[in-house]
Amino acid sequence: MKAAANIVVIGLVQGVGFRYFVHRHACRLGLKGQVRNLYTGDVEIEAEGERDAVESLIQEVRVGPRSAYVTDVKVTWREPRDCFPGFYIG
Repeated sequence: MKAAANIVVIGLVQGVGFRYFVHRHACRLGLKGQVRNLYTGDVEIEAEGERDAVESLIQEVRVGPRSAYVTDVKVTWREPRDCFPGFYIG
């Protein structure tokens, strides 16, 4: 079943390779969407694809790369829009 989620990752997640970590895992899982830094210091992820793949990505970002320190992950599920041709770093 197709699903989409807006994921905001909070903690020490900028300047530690977090967006590249997300990109690598999202591509491996066959997801479409984007990851970008927010001015607040958080990282925002838009992910679309099979629901189990999106859930797997959420589990991966709860830990993040070795140099990151994730304190919270906020997930908002929504309807897929099919507007991403691939997965991008913004």
